[in-house]
Amino acid sequence: MSLEIARKVLEIEADAVRGLVDTLDERFERAVELIYQCRGRTILSGMGKSGIICKKISATLASTGTPSLFLHPAEAVHGDLGMVVEGDVVVAVSNSGETDELNRMLERIKRLRVPLISMSGSLKSTLARYSDVALHIPVPREADPLGLAPTASTTAALAMGDALAVALIDKRGFRREDFAAFHPGGELGRKLLKVGKLMHRGERIPRVGPQTTLRDCLFEMSGKGFGMTTVVDGGDTLLGVVTDGDLRRALEKDADIGAITAGECMTRSPATIPAAALATRALALMEERKITSLCIVDDQGVLEGIVHLHDLWRTEMV
Repeated sequence: MSLEIARKVLEIEADAVRGLVDTLDERFERAVELIYQCRGRTILSGMGKSGIICKKISATLASTGTPSLFLHPAEAVHGDLGMVVEGDVVVAVSNSGETDELNRMLERIKRLRVPLISMSGSLKSTLARYSDVALHIPVPREADPLGLAPTASTTAALAMGDALAVALIDKRGFRREDFAAFHPGGELGRKLLKVGKLMHRGERIPRVGPQTTLRDCLFEMSGKGFGMTTVVDGGDTLLGVVTDGDLRRALEKDADIGAITAGECMTRSPATIPAAALATRALALMEERKITSLCIVDDQGVLEGIVHLHDLWRTEMV
């Protein structure tokens, strides 16, 4: 029985979201443009379950490049309307469009000349008629047996909010790097972490010149603990790297490690990555090349740092 109910609920809510596709028209385009042109914040407001949906939409907007906050309608008419200023845009959500606490805000919003976008189930509602742009969220029925609990209607409103947010992501040209800046913590933060945040700099970098003997290369490699050393010119431009494997191959040919130089046995054109690259890209490159250390260089090939596989392990990325 429970499985049958669950399937029915999901079907009703899926149909509610699917039905929104046919409601999309130039009003949606106008709503996106109003938010895009907004010089202030996009303020979401809704009562009860709609308010919870508004909080999620606001959070999605804020994390994808659109400054946004949630305004509780009941608190708004007791002083919090001061949060709304000229230059903002208000997005109000109410399935009926007749929520008292929400509609009591409408005159004040109009006096501020703040654009109002609404999401409601009726274009004839008070909220829709007061709106500059009224987005229609028609839901034939809720998913609960009584047809009373906000279920399909809140799911549909949430989906429309996501549609607005994603359209704005595209319009703003919002990039992965921008997303990373707003998500420094948690799993997303780890996935969007940049190499520059992990790399070793300055004296921590194993570094020798092309005329350095293999004996001194060995000392540098042992002292820095990366299993390799970079080879740079006087301007710190990366020329190559000397790895444990390079050392072994050189010694197989000539036992005098005091006579062989780094420039003679180094691996030229080693794998490199810019500091602005994502750490996940560094990991993929290291796995592809089967290496444990990766050099970070700028656009001119100047050495900026080095990252080791262990650095990625510490971020729990691996």
